[in-house]
Amino acid sequence: MDFSSAMAEHPRRAASFLRRFLRMREGAAAVEFALIAFPFFMLIVGVLELGMLFMASTTLDSATFTASRMIRTGQLQLNGNNTAAGFQAAVCADMSWLSSAQCSANVVVDVRTFADFASISTTPPVTNGALDPTKTEFDSGAGCSIVLVRVFYPYTLIAPLLEPGLPNLGPTQVLLTSSDTFRNEDFASTTPCS
Repeated sequence: MDFSSAMAEHPRRAASFLRRFLRMREGAAAVEFALIAFPFFMLIVGVLELGMLFMASTTLDSATFTASRMIRTGQLQLNGNNTAAGFQAAVCADMSWLSSAQCSANVVVDVRTFADFASISTTPPVTNGALDPTKTEFDSGAGCSIVLVRVFYPYTLIAPLLEPGLPNLGPTQVLLTSSDTFRNEDFASTTPCS
């Protein structure tokens, strides 16, 4: 006999059963936990993911600023390390949370000089949803040059629920970007910068 036939045949018995069922408290904690466990754990994973994303972004900013100072003061140009690989190595030296192999494989640098601050363009080097290193260049300039330094790192997300709100490189990656714009110091001691 199923529940619906029992309800039709014995309305008092069914009403009594329903009252007893609603008063039962055994296992209520387990049921309540089962209802909130998935959203709770997804919230915890999301908070951890955003914390790691913030840490990666802050570390990238700090490493970019430190390495950019080497260009601004002429240290990179005068020490014979004036290449994209040399600058990338300077950035990776300050990103301790990445292995050196992972950093050199994933960090992309773009250093350009401009005639004035108004002509600076900041379009990211992305083609078809992927970071495109062929759209970057390396020109650290001479003394008094106006320089734009950009460092890119594709960060892979681990929390699937954050994907719709954050990604800009395919379905699971966020492009972390750090930039610094400045006028080089007169490290060649030619004429004062105007």
